Amino acid sequence: MTSPDTASAGWVQEALREHEAALGGNEAASGSDAAGTRFEHHGSPQPAPGTVREELVLERIDRARRARPRVKEERIVMSHGAGGKATQTLIEAVFLDAFRNPLLEPLEDAARLHVSGARLALTTDSYVVSPLFFPGGDIGDLAVNGTVNDLSMAGAVPLYLSAGFILEEGFPVADLTRIVASMQAAAQRAGVQVVTGDTKVVEKGKADGCYINTAGVGVIENDLNLGVAQARPGDAILVSGPIGDHGITIMLARGELDIEADLISDTAPLNGLVADLLTAGPGGSGGSGGPGGPGGSGGSGGSGGPGIRALRDATRGGVATILNEIASAAGVGVLVAEDDIPVRAEVRGASELLGIDPMYVACEGTLVAVVDSAWADAALTTLRAHPQGREAAVIGHVTADPPGIVQLKTAFGGTRIVDLLVGDPLPRIC
Repeated sequence: MTSPDTASAGWVQEALREHEAALGGNEAASGSDAAGTRFEHHGSPQPAPGTVREELVLERIDRARRARPRVKEERIVMSHGAGGKATQTLIEAVFLDAFRNPLLEPLEDAARLHVSGARLALTTDSYVVSPLFFPGGDIGDLAVNGTVNDLSMAGAVPLYLSAGFILEEGFPVADLTRIVASMQAAAQRAGVQVVTGDTKVVEKGKADGCYINTAGVGVIENDLNLGVAQARPGDAILVSGPIGDHGITIMLARGELDIEADLISDTAPLNGLVADLLTAGPGGSGGSGGPGGPGGSGGSGGSGGPGIRALRDATRGGVATILNEIASAAGVGVLVAEDDIPVRAEVRGASELLGIDPMYVACEGTLVAVVDSAWADAALTTLRAHPQGREAAVIGHVTADPPGIVQLKTAFGGTRIVDLLVGDPLPRIC
C-alpha cells in the first residue's frame, strides 16, 4: 500500500523537480545543498525556510491551488468519495459550480440558515461503511453520530434527524432490526429524534446490504459564526482525543490483514462536549449547555465569544485534511508538532504495518478546534473535564506564512509539508 508521504507528494514533488531543473540540477544527492535544502528521513527533499527555492515551490503550490478546479477523469473513481483532493475537486468543479450560493460556498459541515428570526443548522450525510458491524459500533449508530456531530460543529443544538435506507434484496431482516435498534439507542444518547425517513430496495448485487442517509436540523443559540475561514495567525489548534481509532478499527475488522489489535471505533456524539466548550468560551453564559431532547433547548450553550474560531470533526481524510481546509479557507499557514498529536500505540503500530499515516485516518468521535491563543489553556481544561475529551491536546498553531500550507514538525527535528491526499488509504470507512 502506498504511504501517505508518497501519495501526497504528487504535485509538490513535481514542483521540486521543476525548480531543481530551473536551478541547473546542481544539488547534491543527499545532505544539504547550496540553497539550504534539507533531506527528510522520508526521502523527500524539503526546501529550507527563507530560501529562493522554498519561495519558488510555495509559489508553484499556490498557483496550482488557485487554478479553476477541473475533473480530469471521465468516470467516477473511488478516490472521488475519499475526502481528499479528488473529492474536493469533484465538489468544487461539479456541485459547487452548479449549486453555487452564499449558504453553500463556505463548504462547512452544516449550512447555517435564518428562518423566521431563528438560526438553524442543516446537514446531510450518507453512510456506506464496510463492514456494517465493527468493534465499537455499526452503520446505525455511525449514521446518527455523524450527523449529530456535523450539526454540533456549526455550534448548533441537534434536534431532529431523517433516516433514508437503501436495502439490497436478500439483506437479513435480523441485521436491519439490529441496525435500527442501534440508531435509536444512539439518538437517545444524543438527545435527538428520528422524525421522518424513506426506504428503497434494490436488486440483489446492486448494493452492499444496507446504505443509510441521515439529514439533521438543529438550532443555533449563540452568536458565534464558526468556520475554518475564521482562523487567524497565532490561534491554537486542539484535538479532543487520540486520532485514527475509527479508520484503523474498520480496516482491521475487514479481516483482510493478519493484524490483531485491541482497538474499537471512537464513534460517539460530540454535542455534549461542544456544548461545554461553547459555554466555557469567552462571553459564555455558564451552565452545562448539555444536549436536550427535541422541543427543548438542551441548555443555552452560552453566547460563546470570539475565542472559538472553528470546530470540525475529523472524519474522512482525518486531521490532516481538516488542517489543510483551515489553511486554504483562511489563507494562513498551519504548524503542528508530531510529538503533540495523541495517537494510541495500537493505531500507530497498525498504521506502520499498513504503510499509512494516522494523520490521514478517519475519526468518528474526535474534533479539531481552532481557538484564540489566549483561551487555549482554558479550552484544553474544558475538553479534558469531559469524558470524551480526557486525552485532548494542543497540537499546533496558526501562522501567517506560508499561506495555504500545513507543516509538521517531525519527531526527528525537521519539518515536512502535510498535503491533501488525492484519495483515501482506507475507503468506505463511514
